[in-house]
Amino acid sequence: MCSFGRELLYSLDMDKHSGQKRAVQYLYPPIDAFDQRLMDMGDGHTIYVEQSGNPSGMPVVVLHGGPGGGCSPAMRRYFDPTKYRVILFDQRGCGRSRPHAEIANNTTWDLVDDIERIREALGIEQWIVFGGSWGATLSLIYAQAHPDRPVALILRGVFLMMQRELEWFYGGGAGQFWPDTWAKFQALVPEEERHDMIEAYYKRLFSGDYTVEVKFARAWAAWENALASVASDGTSGQAPAEYARAFSRLENHYFRNAGFLNEDGQILKRMDRIRHIPGAIVQGRYDMICPPRSAYELAEKWPAARLHLVQNAGHALSEPGISATLVRIMDELARDT
Repeated sequence: MCSFGRELLYSLDMDKHSGQKRAVQYLYPPIDAFDQRLMDMGDGHTIYVEQSGNPSGMPVVVLHGGPGGGCSPAMRRYFDPTKYRVILFDQRGCGRSRPHAEIANNTTWDLVDDIERIREALGIEQWIVFGGSWGATLSLIYAQAHPDRPVALILRGVFLMMQRELEWFYGGGAGQFWPDTWAKFQALVPEEERHDMIEAYYKRLFSGDYTVEVKFARAWAAWENALASVASDGTSGQAPAEYARAFSRLENHYFRNAGFLNEDGQILKRMDRIRHIPGAIVQGRYDMICPPRSAYELAEKWPAARLHLVQNAGHALSEPGISATLVRIMDELARDT
């Protein structure tokens, strides 16, 4: 979950008047990519891939959120550019990957295969996997499918693609804390359909009427973006049409299909496959999108990982405490390796 790319771009430097530190103060300076390419996956999808930092450095692949959030240049800044070789890519259907907002041949297992094809194309044997929100979900699924490839997993805002998590966010749980914002999200749907908001929005997001799709896409994205930060007032700006349509269609497609997993709770049930891989879990104490229960349960089943509960933080990567913790973890990992 979480529009990982867009909210980062617009939130890093927002807090200009409160006197509080902003996330950008903890990050490395902006850098350019030294390699940008489009990879044809052979089934109608072309994936945007980039590399930045040190070409001879420790490889780290960044898995963005959503599904459908896309990556942003700001994500390069969580890593010391003298130590890390940073690989970012836009997952199928979003960002600079094409076709835009496409759900055909777009499942979790397609993404897992894409990650492996990127690794092989770049000549990387093993790498650090760094993912937030849906990116954390995908990191865990990828690692469980290929446990010999990650040397460490660094996860933020854990989402385990469980039914209870979807019910929390789209069934009224989070709405109990944000009743006014939840009411706006519900208002576009007839009352008799509100028992299943994912299905109700699906009908409109895939209606074939572009105007209707954008209207509901923006409403879907606004509900999530409004709850991303602990400092939120329950509102969010209007997302650009093409971004919102890709983000919302892809999220809805994945959530409607339970992440294309075989059973509810699959990730936790398969933690024995990766319990030896070192990891860090960075979780906002007041995350309204992905409540900390999932992060805690994950840590309980993962003895090689350390759980960092960040006080006064919500879900967003751009929360100052979360950004500071992630940069510190990556700096420590570079020193210890």
